[in-house]
Amino acid sequence: MSLSLLSFLIYFLLFIIVIILLKSLCSPSEDYKNLPPSPARLPLIGNLHQLGSFPHRSLKAMAETYGSLMLIRLGSVPVLVASSVDAAREIMKTHDLILSNRPKLKIPNKVFYGSKDIAFSQYGEHWRQMKSIAVLHLLTNKRVQSFRQVREEEMALIIHRIYKAHKSVVNLSDLLISLTNNVICRVALGRTYDGKNFKSLLDRFLKLLGSFSVGSYIPWLTWVDRLSGLERRADEVAKEFDDFLEGVIEEHINKNEVGLEIQDVVDILLEIQRDNMTGFHLERDAIKAILLDLFAAGTDTTLSNLEWAISELLKHPQKMKILQQEAHEIGQGRSMITEDDLDNMPYLKAVLKETLRLHTPVPLLVPRESTQDVKLLGYDITAGTQVMINAWAIARDGSRWEEPDEFWPERFLDSPIDYKGLHFEFIPFGAGRRKCPGIQFAMAINELVLANLVYKFDFALPGGEDLDMSETTGMTVHKKCPILVTASPCY
Repeated sequence: MSLSLLSFLIYFLLFIIVIILLKSLCSPSEDYKNLPPSPARLPLIGNLHQLGSFPHRSLKAMAETYGSLMLIRLGSVPVLVASSVDAAREIMKTHDLILSNRPKLKIPNKVFYGSKDIAFSQYGEHWRQMKSIAVLHLLTNKRVQSFRQVREEEMALIIHRIYKAHKSVVNLSDLLISLTNNVICRVALGRTYDGKNFKSLLDRFLKLLGSFSVGSYIPWLTWVDRLSGLERRADEVAKEFDDFLEGVIEEHINKNEVGLEIQDVVDILLEIQRDNMTGFHLERDAIKAILLDLFAAGTDTTLSNLEWAISELLKHPQKMKILQQEAHEIGQGRSMITEDDLDNMPYLKAVLKETLRLHTPVPLLVPRESTQDVKLLGYDITAGTQVMINAWAIARDGSRWEEPDEFWPERFLDSPIDYKGLHFEFIPFGAGRRKCPGIQFAMAINELVLANLVYKFDFALPGGEDLDMSETTGMTVHKKCPILVTASPCY
C-alpha cells in the first residue's frame, strides 16, 4: 500500500469519527427522559470493552454499581440490562407484549434462514405460527412421552460403554455429547448421524451462535466480520447444514410411510405442510429452521446442564451419596431406572434445579427488543432498545437466595419454586411469550441420564485430581475442561 493511500485512509477514518462525534453532540437532548443509570462509555464502541470474556459476570459486577436496570450502549445499540427479580417480572410479565420482539442479529439471521425459526424470529404472525406448531404438535406431553423409548435406549448404550471401560479413565463429557446428539437426531430426523463430519458441523454451528458479530452493533464496521472470517464461517455452516437437511427431508418424502405409530419431527412437520393443518403455508426453510432450533436448544443446553450437575456432585461427595441412595431405593437392583420412576426422586429434581440455578445454560437468555416506548420501574425505555436479562445474576442474588454461590440442592426440597417461568428468581428457560417451549423435553433427558449414571456407577477423579470448574465463553456456558473419571459399577 502506497504512503499516499495510507494517509488518505487515515484522514478518512478521522473524518468519519469526527462526524459521528458531532452527530452525538448535536442530537436532541434526552435530559427530559428518566433513563436508567448508565456507566461511562467510549465513543463509537460504547461499553463493548467492558463486557470481557464472560459478559454475564461483567454485567453482574456493573449492576452492583449502577442498579438492577442499567442502560449500556454496545456500539450504536442501546441495551437495557435487567439483573433483578422485579426487573425480570416487568419485562417478561407486565410488559411482555411490548418486549417480546427479537433484535435482528447477523449470525442467527444467516444460519436460521432469515430468522424463520422460533427462538430468533421477530414477534409477529410468523413467530406465532411457529410457536403454535411447537406447542401443539412437537412438544406436547403425549409427544414427549412417545420418544421415551429413544431416551432409554440411548441411555442403555451409554451404560454399556462405561462398563466396557473396565475402570479405565472415561471421558464422560464425550459420552454425554454422543448421547444428547443421538437422542436429538433420532427424535428429529429418525436416525442417528454420528459421523465425524456431522459432529464437526454441529460443533461449528453451536460455536457460531456464541460468536460476537461486530456488524450487529457497529454497522459501519461490518467489514471486521468479513476480515475475521466470521461471515465466511457462517455462510459455510449455513450451506452445509442446508444441504444436509435437504437430504434428510427428501429421504422422508420418498420413504412413503404414512401413519407411523412413532413419527419423528420431520415426519410431523411434513404432514403439517402437506395437510395444511395450521391454516397457513409452512415453508420448507421454516421446517429446516425449526430443526436447527432443536439442535441448538436440545443438544447444547441439555449437555451443559448434565455436565455441570455431575461436576457439582463430584465436588460435593455427600450430595452424591444422598442422590445415589435415592436412586438405589428406587431402582431396587433392576438393570435401569426408567422414566416411570423419576417422579419419585425429589432429590434428583432438586439437584438438577440447583444446577440450573448455579450454572444457567444461557446466562443472558436470548435478547429481546422493545417495539414501542415503555416505562419500566419508573424509567423511560425507548422503542428499539435491546433488552438483556441476566438470568445468571438473578439466580445468584443474595437478597433472594441464601448462600447463593453454594451448591445446596436441599433449598429446592419442599419448595414451590420451579423453572417453568412463574418464579422470576429462577428463569433458566425464560418466561412469558418467549419462554423456551422445550422445557419438558429437555428435563426428561436430564433426569433419566443423571438418575442412571449415579445408580449404576461410583465415579472418582483419576489420581485424586481436583476438578476444573472454569467456564467456556459463548451463548451457552459449558465446562472448559471435559469430565475425566474412573467408573466402578455399583452392586
